Amino acid sequence: MTTQAETKAKAEALVPKFKFEKLLNQDQAGRRTSLLGTIDSQPALLILERAPFPSSPDYLSSVPTTLQTLKNLGANDIYNWYLANSSSQNPSDETADLKINLIHPCTEKHIKKYSKQGVRLVTETRQIYLEHVRPYMQAQRDAGRLNWVFNIIEGRKEVEDVIYRTPFDASSLNEEGFLLTPDLNWDRQTLDALHLLGLVERRDIWSLRDLKKKHVPWLKHMKEKFIQATTKVYPSIEADQLKLQRERRLD
Repeated sequence: MTTQAETKAKAEALVPKFKFEKLLNQDQAGRRTSLLGTIDSQPALLILERAPFPSSPDYLSSVPTTLQTLKNLGANDIYNWYLANSSSQNPSDETADLKINLIHPCTEKHIKKYSKQGVRLVTETRQIYLEHVRPYMQAQRDAGRLNWVFNIIEGRKEVEDVIYRTPFDASSLNEEGFLLTPDLNWDRQTLDALHLLGLVERRDIWSLRDLKKKHVPWLKHMKEKFIQATTKVYPSIEADQLKLQRERRLD
């Protein structure tokens, strides 16, 4: 009778014998990869999936100082983002296995946002918007929480990353002005996880609440330009593979 230890040993001996033939698929934003190959001349599928980060304080405290490579992808105000290698085996941009975001100096609000917390669903009425949401948005603007956005719009940061933009006229509210740039949460490599950010240069539209019927042609025009720019820069992506959605971020 085969013992449990023998069964485990036999199973563990299979993976090193895998001979790669081709990549079948990458999903979950590139965190799971399906490979086709053979083991002992028989067809085999090898599905690789990244394990969660260990929660050990010893491990987590050592990560920043043990990275083999660290490449900055961009910096804007207090936000910085990088690609890094946690392994010493042939480190390069192609083998980078960590996407790192750094917020420095961070605020108590950032700490709360990235801490584990409960989620509540609230139906925002016009009254709630006027009495609570709009004043909150104004306070965030006044506190400089949107400086990173204005840095991009006004061409002070991330200029070389902008995929598409219409001419910016700082002396007036440019109703046609908008731009498209990679989102800081994207690693700039994994197309399956493509995440771009569209920003409008006009300052009179703060949220969906400010949109009127007259803005519909402008929104359709902007959507068309964003799709055209994306498919031009990333030709392997077709228009009907893109999903456009609104975001409201005050971090």
